[in-house]
Amino acid sequence: MLRVGLTGGIGSGKTAVSNLFASHGVPIIDTDVIAHDLVDNNHHILVEISDTFGTDILTTDGDVDRKKLAQIVFNSKKNKQLLERILHPKIETEVKHQLQVLDSRQNPPEYAIVVVPLLIEAGYQGLIDRILVVIADEQVRIQRVQRRDHRSKKEIRAIISQQVDDNKRNSEADDIIENNCDIKILEDQVKNLHNKYMRLSDELR
Repeated sequence: MLRVGLTGGIGSGKTAVSNLFASHGVPIIDTDVIAHDLVDNNHHILVEISDTFGTDILTTDGDVDRKKLAQIVFNSKKNKQLLERILHPKIETEVKHQLQVLDSRQNPPEYAIVVVPLLIEAGYQGLIDRILVVIADEQVRIQRVQRRDHRSKKEIRAIISQQVDDNKRNSEADDIIENNCDIKILEDQVKNLHNKYMRLSDELR
């Protein structure tokens, strides 16, 4: 089974791209979904996060207040690294598990998409065969995140500044999808790559 790592900066449209691959029947492993599940449902991680960042990041129900945690993390590189040390090893373990489950099927899929926003930063290259990078103009990305998350431009730029820059990300890419606006162009790019990955999967056999 071919393993394709999908990455890109905040607001580039990784979810839109992964949804289009899913429409072709491709299994998607999303590390953001895994991270949310760990934070919401793993008591040990909840305790570790609150011990690290203080109980102020908890809601009255004792859950993590994502907005407060995000403000703390994205305003400090040190805090970002602390959170990554808590979550990344556990996320990587779950990604490996999900890949093994797919691979052990009687009829495994030709390929799978692993969505990793911090693929380059966190060193996930060893888990995948190819890197697919989604790119978009910075202003487009900022507008998307403003609409989606209701963050200020200052907050969004702070997040962008903590991520690997586009040049570094693109230099690591095996494939690149441009996602500025046109959904039809995006659909065509995904379809072309789907066909390519199906061919590459056959060649691996």
